[in-house]
Amino acid sequence: VQLQAFGGGLVQAGGSLRLSCAASGHSFSTYGMAWFRQAPGKEREFVAGRKSSGGSTYYADSVKGRFTFSRDNAKNTVYLQMNSLRPEDTAVYYCAASRTLILSTIRDPGAYHYWGQGTKFTVSS
Repeated sequence: VQLQAFGGGLVQAGGSLRLSCAASGHSFSTYGMAWFRQAPGKEREFVAGRKSSGGSTYYADSVKGRFTFSRDNAKNTVYLQMNSLRPEDTAVYYCAASRTLILSTIRDPGAYHYWGQGTKFTVSS
């Protein structure tokens, strides 16, 4: 599976942005998918993810109520709709896929087998 993320850029605080991650390969609907982010000088952190196409979506507390994860299996694409953006959301955002994702490790970067190249956006205050 190859992943490619799109949608980075510059946005003002309070604004919105949608990231996309296109996946190549087959059996996309069976993969657990997630978004992570990494700010300068910080560790990569979980943002949102879903175990499988029919599972529940999980969010980091810092983005809950502002970000929405979705997936379109027909397009092999996952999205991250981000609203009410804050300067602290500034980071490189990565999409990730796992062949064998389980709930106890959904927030663990080590649980993911495939990573996109990352897309960066900056939220200005």
